[in-house]
Amino acid sequence: MSDSSSFTPQSTEDGSFTFFSTQFGECFHSHTGAYTEAQKKFVEPTELLQKAKTAKRLRLLDICYGLGYNTAAALEAIWSVNPECYVEVIGLEIDLTVPKSAIAHQLLQPWNAPIPKLLETLVTTTQSVQTERLSARLLLGDARLTIQQIKQSSFRADAIFLDPFSPPVCPQLWTVEFLQLVADCCAKTGRLATYSCAAAVRAALIAVGFQIGQVPDLGQRPGTIASFSAAGLPPLSARSQEHLQTRAAVPYHDPQLCDEARVIVQRRHQEQQISPLEPSSHWKRRWLNHWRERMKEEESRMK
Repeated sequence: MSDSSSFTPQSTEDGSFTFFSTQFGECFHSHTGAYTEAQKKFVEPTELLQKAKTAKRLRLLDICYGLGYNTAAALEAIWSVNPECYVEVIGLEIDLTVPKSAIAHQLLQPWNAPIPKLLETLVTTTQSVQTERLSARLLLGDARLTIQQIKQSSFRADAIFLDPFSPPVCPQLWTVEFLQLVADCCAKTGRLATYSCAAAVRAALIAVGFQIGQVPDLGQRPGTIASFSAAGLPPLSARSQEHLQTRAAVPYHDPQLCDEARVIVQRRHQEQQISPLEPSSHWKRRWLNHWRERMKEEESRMK
């Protein structure tokens, strides 16, 4: 667990704030904008606005709840088009001091009332809140265990936000075995969104039965959207499709859902060494050469 006093708000390019994790050596959000990321890489790709227009009830699964931005952005989007929509939220989080620190620094205040107060209640009381239009629970602990509680229940999410730290530092929540449990908690017409475009992540999503598409980039790498149907999914670029045919696409595995990060990373490294797939260095070189040729063509046209 972290000490909430160690979390100092850091500004991002859209004026919002995030935290830096000393444990993982990464910020909780992209430097291009924490609020923008919540909206563009999670809320919009899961089509919550469209669904909320006709839905009486929507269910959200927020994996790695963190500061609470994804849930806050989702609630605001849903209620902006359908104030009467009943929303059920389950958030998974291992470190309660993170959302508590976000509340302490008033980082949820930009969202419309009563969202900040509702999420403050969720975090600071018994990790649950119940109103006429919201039922929210925060399950604390290793997500590999708490996701199993959700699978065993009747809860099936219309939107899943998959937002752990990056695969190299937190591979536990990007494995085929974990994502299979996540898929089991997704409604037939539900969508999963994540900021990651890693080939290993996309290959794992495909392995557990999802179709995948590409979320537009925000000045950095594009995210990934997944559902059980390919209908309406933005297609992967040719470059991304080829990336899935390289050793970078060898997924992470955690057979018993209990291995440490270093064990999971080492297992994948060993599997990559014996994989018949093309080395990703060849793919990078090929696309770098392709990019250089395009630049030369552009320069020639401008002369």
